[in-house]
Amino acid sequence: MEKAVRAYAEVLRLVRRLPKDSRGYYAKYARENFVNYREVDPSDSTTLHDLFQRTYTHSLWVLHKYSVDQSAADKLKEICRG
Repeated sequence: MEKAVRAYAEVLRLVRRLPKDSRGYYAKYARENFVNYREVDPSDSTTLHDLFQRTYTHSLWVLHKYSVDQSAADKLKEICRG
């Protein structure tokens, strides 16, 4: 759970780099996903790995969409893959 909270916090930090008019949407989207997946079994490493991989991949997609340097997601990459 600690890793998920760190990833969520980092996603919210990345949301702050987006244009002001899109921040609310992506912050809400991140929160909804965090809440929806909080019941995932912590011992199911395959599912957790997939969720963290999707978190990182989707974050890169959003950063690219708004022309934010993808290196901004290095810390998220570290959290999700480490």
